[in-house]
Parts: sequence; C-alpha cells; structure tokens
Amino acid sequence: MTIEIKVPVLPESVADATIATWHVKAGDSVKRDQNLVDIETDKVVLEVVAPADGVIGEIIDEEGATVLGEQVIAKLEEGGAAPAKSESKSESKADAEPAKAEAPAAEEASGETVDIKVPVLPESVADATIATWHVAPGEKVSRDQNLVDIETDKVVLEVVAPADGSIAEVLAEEGTTVTAEEVIAKFTEGAGSSAPAASASEESSSDDGDSDALSPSVRRLLAEKGVDPAKVKGSGKNGRITKEDVEQYLKSDSKPAAASPASEEAPAAPAGERSEKRVPMTRLRKTIANRLLEAKNSTAMLTTFNEVNMKPIMDLRKQYQEGFEKRHGIRLGFMSFYVKAVTEALKRFPEVNASLDGDDIVYHNYFDISIAVSTPRGLVTPVLKDSDTLGMAGIEKGIKELAIKGRDGKLSMAELQGGNFTITNGGIFGFLMSTPILNPPQTAILGMHKI
Repeated sequence: MTIEIKVPVLPESVADATIATWHVKAGDSVKRDQNLVDIETDKVVLEVVAPADGVIGEIIDEEGATVLGEQVIAKLEEGGAAPAKSESKSESKADAEPAKAEAPAAEEASGETVDIKVPVLPESVADATIATWHVAPGEKVSRDQNLVDIETDKVVLEVVAPADGSIAEVLAEEGTTVTAEEVIAKFTEGAGSSAPAASASEESSSDDGDSDALSPSVRRLLAEKGVDPAKVKGSGKNGRITKEDVEQYLKSDSKPAAASPASEEAPAAPAGERSEKRVPMTRLRKTIANRLLEAKNSTAMLTTFNEVNMKPIMDLRKQYQEGFEKRHGIRLGFMSFYVKAVTEALKRFPEVNASLDGDDIVYHNYFDISIAVSTPRGLVTPVLKDSDTLGMAGIEKGIKELAIKGRDGKLSMAELQGGNFTITNGGIFGFLMSTPILNPPQTAILGMHKI
C-alpha cells in the first residue's frame, strides 16, 4: 500500500515551510517512526517520521523546496523486503551498467510507494528550505532513520523514514523552498536497494574526492572551509562523508599535531591567487538580516553605556563556584547574575517590561527573558520563562538547555515565542562595547560586554 508523507499541519500564522534535510532517499528502507525529513519554519524545525515500515517510493519535494501544510512531499511503500528475483535482476543490470546499478535496485524494491512530506510548520512560518539530504535515491534506510533536514528561519526539522525501505525518488533537492506537507520524496517500503546498489554506492564513495558521492550540504561545507574531501574519513553508510565528519575533521585539524600536513601542502596553491566562493544565505540568516533592518527602520532606538564594577560578583562566584557545581551539577556563570538583576529591574520599572502592539503598550506582569544564543546557523533568542520564580541553579540549567537545543536546531515554537526583554552577551566574543538592536515588539535590550 502506498502511504502519502505529508507536511504536518502548520500553525495559524505560518503560511509555508521549507524542506531542510531529507534523511532518506528514494528506494531507502525505513522503519516506523524513523525520522524521514526535517521541515523548517521561521521558528522551529519539524520532524516527519515514517508512519510504517516500508520503502521510500518517491520524494516529491527536494531539500530547499517551499511546502504548505498537509502538502504531499513523498510516498512510502508499505511492505517487506524486495524479492530475491528482483535482486538477481538488479545484479544482472549492475554487471551490464555498474554506474547505474543503484537506480534499477530502487525500482525493483517491493512494497508500496508513499509520499515523504514536509511536516506541519509552526504558526508564523510560511515556508522552509531543504537543508540536507542524508540519503540518496535507492539507498536503504531503517524505520525512524533521519532522511532529510528542513530548515526554517529559526530551527531545523528532521523528517524520518516511516518504515524500513528505500528512497525511490527525491523530488526536492537541497536548497529548494518548500511548504508544509509538500511532497518532497517518494519512499518504497520493503528491503529497498539490493546488494548491487550497495556495491555501486561503495564504489562511488570509495573515492572520497568524488563530489558526486557527497550530499550538497557536505559539498557546500567542504567548499566553505576549504577542506579536501579526500582527507575526511566518512562515517556514513558505505563510507559516505557526513557534515559531522567534516566538523570533526575541522576540530582535529585545528590542533597543532594535525596542522602540519596542511602546512606542508600549502605551497601547492599558486602564489598570489585571487579566488572567491559564493555561498547562498540560509533562511535563518536572511530572516535575521530582514528583521534587524526592520527593527532599525521602525524604532527610535537609543543606546546608553554604563560601567559596572564586577569585582564583587567575580569574588562571590569564585567563592561559591566549587560548592555550587557539586550541589547542582552545573557551573555558576555570569548569566544567572544578569538574569536576576534584569528581573529585579523589570519589577521596579514596569515601563521596560512591556511590548508594543500597534498603538498600544502592553505591560506584562510576568517575567520572560529572551537569551541571545549564537549558533552555527545564526543568532536565536529562546525564552527563559518566569525568571522571577527561578533560583540561580534553575536559571543556569534553563539557559544551558536552551543553548544546546538552539545549537542543535531543536528549539520548539513555545521556547522561541514571547519574551519581554532580551539579554545579549557580546562579552564572550571579547567586545568592549556594542549597540544591540531591539528585538521587536520588546521595548528594551541589555548588552553585556567585556569584563
């Protein structure tokens, strides 16, 4: 039976979304509840999981495609493994056309074809972008395996395989703008790719320098960082290089021991060479740019600077750091002091604990603090709710949890919505001073700088 994979229902204020990442490809075997695709809205990343065991029959919308709520983005073929007869046919085809072995294998996969769709996007998100496909057409996948990441302006959604199977077809490539429930791939349930397909995949991925063996997102990351793919050891299926492999390589390469081989090869680049590279902006970065410009153009911002003696706080922190960490399992940072101070200030000056709504000023009798978090994808401002009810340990734990989720693209809409006042800490980058931009509709922001 063919099951349609759809974009989840989007929240009220969200018109569309973007397919960020497919974690499977057409022909891949997947298992029930396996993440098939990530669909990104302006705020969060939605994961679409496989509704049953099967094979990705067809991906209708590729990564980067804009999709709408409940749009069919892929098809899942519910069922078991491909018959042995089909495998033998694939083998004979593989012998005749080794370069095309993967495609016939996917075609021969048994089971129903279902649609892989963009998940339902949050309210304020109109569309999303397909960021990364983690599988290719014909590749086997297991239920709940992440197929694709879909990026919105704020978060990354993962779409998982609905069942064991394989991706039959990817319909929306990386970089495509998609809307909620748009079909981005076809999924065939069952065994998925046969042995010849795997062999072909292994053969193509054995040459790490072959860009065809890399996903578009990995190729883009390699290009951005200037890394030779031949130097990166792939941990993905059949030795395929993943984004995590590249990031791990960059971490190890930054160490002195790993730097010498790179320096030996440096003379290979022509002296005085003038090169450029063009990389498309992510949805998040475009949204950040647009909103900051809008804030600058629509508000009369005034920045004031004050010098504060931090020595008493530093002494207090030093005195209680060890005991605090032993008791609460988390380090005592400066942010908890900042949040506490801001919360008390908002109580004393309710004019600042307010937001603008058209011609009205809304005064809040609760204290939700937006915390600016720098992530590889850009700046996000998750909200620490009811800060007045939290102790120092609760604040530190809350901020750490939000920061981790932000960097992993796992923040929910609830964690990103609201916020009465924002704190941004440019001091971690060594800034002496800066002029933070308001986070509308909030009326004030606090920028902490170098101590």
